[in-house]
Amino acid sequence: MTRLTGRALRVTIFIGENDLWHHKPVYAEIVHRAHKAGLAGASVFRGIEGFGASSLIHTQRLLSLSEDLPVAIVIADDEERIRAFLPQLDELVAEGLVILDDCEVIRYVGREKNA
Repeated sequence: MTRLTGRALRVTIFIGENDLWHHKPVYAEIVHRAHKAGLAGASVFRGIEGFGASSLIHTQRLLSLSEDLPVAIVIADDEERIRAFLPQLDELVAEGLVILDDCEVIRYVGREKNA
């Protein structure tokens, strides 16, 4: 199990939920690649409303025509591991925003593996 405490780097990727990579959601591909790379963890959050570089507002409100809601994928690990992962994001994110933040990990504990 990866141990992570103290200084870390957080990468947040903002894309649309309908963005695809070889007929598969980009967010799912990012999570699977992060897992394969041994990163500490990745989470996907679906937004209820937002806009990006296109300036089109995407919303889940009932009468909206937009179905391509915003999605944020957040990954935190030590700086070296995150920076090594960035080329994969360059490959996967055709449209969107990728940001890096310094952060401090206070607690990172997984579940014990039981039968």
